[in-house]
Amino acid sequence: MVQQKSEDSTNIFVLDPTVLLHNPEVINSFGRHEVVIPIVAIDVLDSLKKGMGEIPESARETLRIIGELRKKGNIAKGIRLLGGGIVRTELVANINKNLREKKTEDYIISIALKLRDINKGRREVILVSKNPSAQIKAAALGLKAEDYTKDKTTLFQQHGNVLMGEGRKSGILSNCYAWNDPYLTRFYGQNCEQRVNGEKGILNIVPQNVGQRAAINALTEPEVQVVALTGNAGSGKTLLALAAALHQTIKTDPLFKQVVVARPVVPMGGAENKVGFLPGNIEEKLGPWMLPIFDNLEVILNSKELKSGNQKSVKCLKAKELIENEKLCIQALALIRGRSLPERYIIIDEAQNLRPLDVKTIITRCGEGTKIVFTGDLNQIDTPYLDQESNGLAYLISHFINEENFCYLNLSESVRSKLAGQAARLL
Repeated sequence: MVQQKSEDSTNIFVLDPTVLLHNPEVINSFGRHEVVIPIVAIDVLDSLKKGMGEIPESARETLRIIGELRKKGNIAKGIRLLGGGIVRTELVANINKNLREKKTEDYIISIALKLRDINKGRREVILVSKNPSAQIKAAALGLKAEDYTKDKTTLFQQHGNVLMGEGRKSGILSNCYAWNDPYLTRFYGQNCEQRVNGEKGILNIVPQNVGQRAAINALTEPEVQVVALTGNAGSGKTLLALAAALHQTIKTDPLFKQVVVARPVVPMGGAENKVGFLPGNIEEKLGPWMLPIFDNLEVILNSKELKSGNQKSVKCLKAKELIENEKLCIQALALIRGRSLPERYIIIDEAQNLRPLDVKTIITRCGEGTKIVFTGDLNQIDTPYLDQESNGLAYLISHFINEENFCYLNLSESVRSKLAGQAARLL
């Protein structure tokens, strides 16, 4: 097969492993330009491909995509991509004398510098990385470096708040709410609206403000299948989601077979997802990461009787009983991949720590009759190489904002305590 030749008019984009792991499809995102994958990046992917979880899955998928491309010809010389560009691999260059740590990023920067020198200004060479340290080093050496920005969005900043006054002013088709004291109204679709009645709580959880009233409505409205709840610590997003889920699952005529709760295993500070060193089975390993979920369940279930909302009472079921009766499932996100989940109420907590790819994977698991809720704080991201504009929760909001079965609400008021609210405001 005749190999494709690159054109001098195009740029050269050198990809590092952080970009390939963020989105394995990134290879096809550069149009007619040339894409270079350093061999050291392949080595990193190979070292990460084993095991369960989002990162191993992405490593395997990226290697699979590159393997399929390799079947079309000699990838070392260049293979034509769907957008008209070229993809090829590049062997390790001698490390630049100014880079002494000999990390993977240093070798990749050295490769990019070598390509820049070879092209001598005829073509621009750009390092694409989600690693800030790599970007800083590259810039210090006069090499252009960029983040992968295709899935970045700030659309969430324009929406999510309860509107004040009459009428709809948001300009979106998804569900939104307006407060005209003492009435709360839900708007959706082109010209649809519905009055939200009363301030009644669910399972003894009473809304403390207008935003929480709107959230309870969205979380219990059958027409709303996908909900995104953001807010600072103590705003009640996880508590309300759990209460709404149980309210519709343990009552006499349940709408859902089971509540499924999952959250990314990402320690504060951005350490890698590692639970293998913890003793016990998968449930015991997940226990420390799921403590916030159990804390919220304790608040909801801490009464002798729970008001079910259908004029009857449901005997109090502690979290352990709910799990034993298969009404509640607390699961690792990695175990959701490949499953089909019909008639479930799914809650994904701390969703700001997911990549856009993870959110897509999770939603495509939803079967008929399933409702899914994503909760998170867009100001508190612990996953390496994600930020406020590139995480999965922001990505979800930007892509679903005009869908009639979607609702995005930002709960701006902290109700956990005066101290918690003060900390969220000042720190």
